[in-house]
Amino acid sequence: KQRTGKNTIGFNNLENQNKDNEQLLSLLEPHDIVKFGLIPEFIGRVPVITILEELDEEALLKILVEPKNAIIKQYTKLLAYDDIELVFNKTALKEIVKKAKKRESGARGLRAILEELMLDIMFDAPSISPAKITINDKVVLGQELAKIEKTKK
Repeated sequence: KQRTGKNTIGFNNLENQNKDNEQLLSLLEPHDIVKFGLIPEFIGRVPVITILEELDEEALLKILVEPKNAIIKQYTKLLAYDDIELVFNKTALKEIVKKAKKRESGARGLRAILEELMLDIMFDAPSISPAKITINDKVVLGQELAKIEKTKK
């Protein structure tokens, strides 16, 4: 704040202050860190300074389904080996993202939630094959069990 001249005087609401701090962090330079108290020898060993922002729900949803090795695709493929079609409704995906957002653990929270959700399904998978498993928001919230439909080979 001192270097950029963005000091404020008086009362400021906390939300605006947090937004200001995030914007200030994007302007961070190595000599600011030295001024803060870290030794220059240490700062010289850190070639790139990057500021990370919290993931929003849209970004978490993309991480959940879009990458080539997305966790939803991994579980779908694993169950496909046992002739089981796994389907997640959009409401289920949104609920998984909401739970991850609540945990404040970023994308790692998605994996933890899905592992909890899929534990029993993965255990029972070989005995219910061939089948179609549908997961909705109520399953994610623990209000009902996943819908399992037997299919023909």
